[in-house]
Amino acid sequence: MTRLPALARLESLDLRGIKLGLAAIDDVCGRLGRPERAVESVLVAGTNGKGSTAATLSAIGEAAGLATGLYTSPHLESVSERIRIRGDDIAPDELDAMLAEVFAAADGAPALPLTYFEAMTAAAFLAFARRRLDLAVLEVGLGGRLDATNVAPASVSVVTSIGIDHVEDLGPTLESIAREKAGVFRSGRPALIASREPRVRAVLRDAAARVGADLHELAEETRVEVRRTGLSGSRFRLETPLRAHELETPLPGLHQVENASAAVRAAELLRPSIDAEAVARGVASVRWPGRLEAFRARATTVLLDGCHNAAGAEALAQFLVRARIRPDLVFGAMADKDVEAMSAALGPAVGRIRLVPLASPRSASPDELARRFAAARPDATAAPSLVAALEELLAPPAAETIIIAGSLYLVGEARTLLSGWLDEKR
Repeated sequence: MTRLPALARLESLDLRGIKLGLAAIDDVCGRLGRPERAVESVLVAGTNGKGSTAATLSAIGEAAGLATGLYTSPHLESVSERIRIRGDDIAPDELDAMLAEVFAAADGAPALPLTYFEAMTAAAFLAFARRRLDLAVLEVGLGGRLDATNVAPASVSVVTSIGIDHVEDLGPTLESIAREKAGVFRSGRPALIASREPRVRAVLRDAAARVGADLHELAEETRVEVRRTGLSGSRFRLETPLRAHELETPLPGLHQVENASAAVRAAELLRPSIDAEAVARGVASVRWPGRLEAFRARATTVLLDGCHNAAGAEALAQFLVRARIRPDLVFGAMADKDVEAMSAALGPAVGRIRLVPLASPRSASPDELARRFAAARPDATAAPSLVAALEELLAPPAAETIIIAGSLYLVGEARTLLSGWLDEKR
């Protein structure tokens, strides 16, 4: 990223700084003229699957002829990835100009100290408004009720699967986390629940009733028949209250069939007039890097997957077993993650394991990871770096497949590192 002035100021903020609450983002949006209200929006919350659901919904919107914006987090390699306009990442100079306006508004009297995420969220609202888009699809960052994206009015709100994560901010139980996610529901507007966990669904139903939302449950309203699944994605039939769809997503894993189904149903609730052809084109064209993304390096398949919590690790392990792939694993994670649960899920599904550090002060060290992997895989070995781990595992005789998994920060580092010496991107 070039050192444009507002981007440089953004990068000076704590990337991981969390300040739950809507006061600052609401105030700065007010000073900017309420850009969050200028474009119709959809909020997508959840623990896992919210990013790919949001990306698929955005792709459906574009295929249907809607000028669509997508806001997601975190980014893998460049902050510009967080804001897509009509399918393309925002240009750095345009992002810098939006951020400059955001910071100028925040610097007024009284000054509003914004976090990295708040500044980016306001910049996304402003960029979408300035481009006069038809639709903004917003991935909720943390929780829902107090997340900066939640100042958007939201014509439709979606909650994907919910698992145990960020317990210090959202509470220690599925129920407490679900209550926070339900904060995105709006009175009189569709609220789509994609979770199949009974305890979660009960909390979300109750929250929707209390706020007066128009409740829809994916498990009750849809039927899915998977025709084919593998590394190239999945082909499936989806029956909804409106029609039967024949669909193909390029995102691998049965969990991505569920996420695509949620995106399709959200699109129907948002615009019942969207035709089946547009839905199919959108689902087929979705782009969501770093989630079972496949490359080739030295005649070896290298997969990247940001399974950053226990539920994500379980979904990855299930995919590997179903696909009959037993890759070597390069793994890194933040110290506050449930590494023990992740190792229990991944350990039986992989071959050699190399544990690496992340470029973050919150990273678990390789030796700490080895201690926390010990119950599931005592043979997991610490490596000094991602480069060292890959050089070792790619040396003959290499496994047919290597997967780099865990933190999205590791996946981003891997994409940057590998871009220069991969045989090809598959």
